[in-house]
Amino acid sequence: MSEARLEHAPTHAQEAHGGHGAHRHLDPVKVDNLKFAMWLFLASEVIIFTVLIATYVIFRIHNPEVVKEVHETAGVLLVSINTFLLLTSSWTMVMGLRAIQMGDQRGLVRWISMTAVLGVVFVALQGVEYSILAAAGIAIYNSEFGMRFYAPTALHGAHVIAGVIWALYVVRNGLRGAYSPTNYVGVEVFGLYWHFVDVVWIVLFTLIYLV
Repeated sequence: MSEARLEHAPTHAQEAHGGHGAHRHLDPVKVDNLKFAMWLFLASEVIIFTVLIATYVIFRIHNPEVVKEVHETAGVLLVSINTFLLLTSSWTMVMGLRAIQMGDQRGLVRWISMTAVLGVVFVALQGVEYSILAAAGIAIYNSEFGMRFYAPTALHGAHVIAGVIWALYVVRNGLRGAYSPTNYVGVEVFGLYWHFVDVVWIVLFTLIYLV
């Protein structure tokens, strides 16, 4: 009888391992609430970006010559490269989620770290673009176009920076073994945010630089 009890008793290692909650099944209601809260947040962000983008589009319709000048100054190549990097970061994010769903902690850390690096490069290249425009006299304080151009793009850049910080937080949790094939909602919610950032940039890139 005592042997049976010992056989079913959890070891200290198992208790410690379970203490992290990595292999614990989360309450489905809690998971749904987290996702719903994120969707609500993203919906509010959609409203903000929609207003800023609509303001830019209206200005552009009435001032096409100003926009053409900005395109010639900044160039589309730099922004196209930046767009490719951001889209690639969405792929690395998906690969990170796929890794943890398969129980690959190292894969999660590696792919999400790459997502963070690509986000940092995106922001850095956006800073280069802003420097080029500022040198050409196009700033947020000296032209109507500047106000309408920098507002949505800079706000998006701030979202990328927030996403990078979040990605590093996910990497930190991954290194501590906080996620598992049965507990990866933290990675999934981050993925929703990061994909939103990418979709917003696709819209901005199309309307500001291509059309």
